[in-house]
Amino acid sequence: MIFQFHSNRPPRLAELTVNLFASAEQAESILGDLHEEFSVVGSKSGRAIARRWYWRQSLMTIVQLAGSGFRSEPWFTAAVVMGGFLLLRTVHRLPGLVLDVVTDRYLMYWSNHFHAYLWILKGLWIEYLMGSLFTGCVTALVAKGREMMATMTLALILTAMATVGTVGAVVFTADASYLWNLLWSFADPFAILVGGGIVRMHRSSAKTRPSVA
Repeated sequence: MIFQFHSNRPPRLAELTVNLFASAEQAESILGDLHEEFSVVGSKSGRAIARRWYWRQSLMTIVQLAGSGFRSEPWFTAAVVMGGFLLLRTVHRLPGLVLDVVTDRYLMYWSNHFHAYLWILKGLWIEYLMGSLFTGCVTALVAKGREMMATMTLALILTAMATVGTVGAVVFTADASYLWNLLWSFADPFAILVGGGIVRMHRSSAKTRPSVA
């Protein structure tokens, strides 16, 4: 049975994801092949099946690209990820250290501005997210050509650590409320990936932008 395939446009988010992990030369070839196969599958099986096929192939392609990138320079990638991990710990400590110094120095004034102090404490999570975004950007800048692979590896490590720590806390205390903290813990890896994506997209657009003589 042949379907009337009105739109041969693949899922844009899947295309963007492949672009983030592939070099400019790889992306053109890979997306061209995927687009051609997508049109064939869509004509034979319909748009819904073609979109699912495209997502599946895109994810498999990303795994292959990430694996080959890591195998080509494993020590460099590991060093970048470790540096990103240490940077994240440093930038996450800074807001608390600054607040401690200010609190100790101006403790006499906090009694009159206690509500302002509470608002500052509540706003620390924004600073932590900004620190994670900054870490993702710096890690991607260092890992030139492997921006998403490095930031994704760092994000996966943080996710695994948060999951193990939360499950351990639940088992040890028998308090399931710790599971709610796990959702917040996923915010840091997500912000790191966003930072890596920003750097990657900026570099890709800079390469494709025509030079002015």
